[in-house]
Amino acid sequence: MLLIFGGLALARSTRLRQESGLPAGRLIYADSADWRPVQQPFYSKTYQLIGKPDYLVETAAGVVPVEVKSSAAPKIPYLGHLLQLAAYCLLIEETTGQSPPHGLLKYANALYEVDFSPELRRELLETMAHLRQARLAKSVARSHQQPGKCAACGFYDRCEEALGR
Repeated sequence: MLLIFGGLALARSTRLRQESGLPAGRLIYADSADWRPVQQPFYSKTYQLIGKPDYLVETAAGVVPVEVKSSAAPKIPYLGHLLQLAAYCLLIEETTGQSPPHGLLKYANALYEVDFSPELRRELLETMAHLRQARLAKSVARSHQQPGKCAACGFYDRCEEALGR
């Protein structure tokens, strides 16, 4: 009886992993209260960066962060999603001392494997530097033409450049 139960549990976990898009490997972290109590976020004093990937999977190639998006996949991943994943790679590198080979962006209908390349790292660090400079500015110009993005912003009610009002 115990053997049957164990076999069913293994089959279910394999099916769930395949459906989730997670790579083969040991799930070592999940930002989900359903899996285990949510852990503290990762923090880098060096980069003044904090974050919590949705999953971390330990594979033969190393620890891989997985970011899950509920929306349908764009033709190519959005820059913001790529930078978010790169930030998790940087946090893992800082925490473990080993750079992840890549990260995964899991959309509702697709999975993208994103190399943590020197170019992506550079783009992330440049973007972080720009964000830090913008935080010191008296005002920052709107960077898009999307009314929906404006409406979802926490500064919408106070912004002089808000679209769609």
